[in-house]
Amino acid sequence: MSKNIENAKALLETFTTGNTKKAAELLTEGYIQHNLAYGTGRDAFIDSIRYLDNAPIKTTVENVRAFEDGDKVFLHTVYNFAGMGQQVAFDIFRFDADGKICEHWDNLAAMSEPNPSGHTQIDGPREARNLDKTEANRQVVKNFLVDVMQGKNPQKTPEYFKGDAYLQHNSAIADGLSGLGAALDAMAKQGIQMIYTTTHMVLAEGDMVLAVSEGTFGGTPTSYYDLWRIEDGKIAEHWDVMETIAMRNTWANENGKF
Repeated sequence: MSKNIENAKALLETFTTGNTKKAAELLTEGYIQHNLAYGTGRDAFIDSIRYLDNAPIKTTVENVRAFEDGDKVFLHTVYNFAGMGQQVAFDIFRFDADGKICEHWDNLAAMSEPNPSGHTQIDGPREARNLDKTEANRQVVKNFLVDVMQGKNPQKTPEYFKGDAYLQHNSAIADGLSGLGAALDAMAKQGIQMIYTTTHMVLAEGDMVLAVSEGTFGGTPTSYYDLWRIEDGKIAEHWDVMETIAMRNTWANENGKF
């Protein structure tokens, strides 16, 4: 485990331990927060740890996956903040040249029941493989986002998959390209469109590629975090967290979601 991954996990553990001293050691004073429900800066983060530590029900944190790409660590984690219910999250932490955590982005959603194919939002492979294919796999996802998710060349969709062999962890969609198509058709009949307009980040380690995108779902501004596993140049597996972007007048910081 790299030092940055170790430190990112250690920061998450401060939610369970209340160790504000440890958090202060890990964060820069000017820590930039993109979770719009929290203030920005190290002191605001430490205040949130104190709040959770004083709650009658302790917070739990279960990290499921952890990957690294340059100065960023991206994590797939299950939280239960002060007994408020399990949430699945993707967190991204940026580290400065001194190894301190200086910026954070995330997406969170409630934990759901298994999907029509029996998969949960978190099961499946946990380790990155084929590290020599990182850049090739990143490019596959970048192209897929433009061609398929942004709808520039939808006719290319089958080219990104190996037949119907596609494992799906979205709680509402079944396995296979056929399952995805059926879900999109069902939404269309309800007048619901899932639109991707902009990709802000594509992070990768080996066969695991996380894309951070912006768009709308049913006309509502939405942040999409999609983790894809790439196998032999094809998309083989998918996990995601969708989150509605809060209205501007509710933001606790001015850094924006992205």
